[in-house]
Amino acid sequence: MLQPETAPSVQVIDNEIYKVLDKGTKIEILADGFTWSEGPLWLPTLQKLIFTDVPENTIYSWDAKYGKQVYLKPSGYTILNPNGGTEGANGLILDHNGNLIICQHGNRSVARMDAPVNEPKPNFEYLAQKYDSKLFNSPNDICLSRSGDMYFTDPPYGLPKQDNDPIKELTFNGVYLLKKNGTLILLDSTLTRPNGIALAKDEKYMIVANSDEKNAIWVKYMLDDDKNIISKSVFADMTHLVATQKGLPDGLKIHKKGYIFATGPGGVLIFHPDGRHLGTINTGQATANCAFDENESYLYMTAHKYLMRIKIK
Repeated sequence: MLQPETAPSVQVIDNEIYKVLDKGTKIEILADGFTWSEGPLWLPTLQKLIFTDVPENTIYSWDAKYGKQVYLKPSGYTILNPNGGTEGANGLILDHNGNLIICQHGNRSVARMDAPVNEPKPNFEYLAQKYDSKLFNSPNDICLSRSGDMYFTDPPYGLPKQDNDPIKELTFNGVYLLKKNGTLILLDSTLTRPNGIALAKDEKYMIVANSDEKNAIWVKYMLDDDKNIISKSVFADMTHLVATQKGLPDGLKIHKKGYIFATGPGGVLIFHPDGRHLGTINTGQATANCAFDENESYLYMTAHKYLMRIKIK
């Protein structure tokens, strides 16, 4: 397996990081050879990880026995629905019925795979494709509430010329709520590059990454009991790291202890719930996303050409 030029390591800024990492924990490289790995998701029923390679229009699986295998291709851009994009699936989640939900760049949709996860097929039911009768840009990342509502982001990364692409129909890049009953609500149209999104375990707030090199921030939205936004603030700002570190704010997950594992400049940054930067899992790569296994005993990281993991606690 091809090894990264820079060996992965852990940078400790605050010793509180040891509440989720053991001292001396090593980063494992599990697979390589990807164009841009993204969207990791643990499948408990299969005891394996699936993740996307966006430009290759492919979802891969990985497990300890078989390693890397193609799971689904095409994953997000199909000839039957050529809406102008060219790239495949990005963010993935399971709904409460165990169905695979896919943010599809090429199809510019939030879709449900119309097949069980143990028998994947490139058949899709489209849950949302338009806002105000205009096609989405390229849905990117998604998270699920206890009630079955979905929050997702829609930056222009799947469009060849992004904001300047002639096929872009919306004038903004949005953060949305797709309710279980199918109602679509625009939550925020002001972020330049909304990307990773995660909901706190108690659902009192969510965090959205803004992948803008000039404004590399994470935004925190406080939510009321009905999941309406009651306030918005900058949770963390790492713009100062962009010039010297690979990567931008991207996918993130919130640990059961409340700590935030957020991909960004340098790899995966670990934040205290109050926004303090405790340290970074330095992958040596521009790192797109991360995911826990079912017990939150491992963090899996999609880091450009690589799939990596680190043991957590």
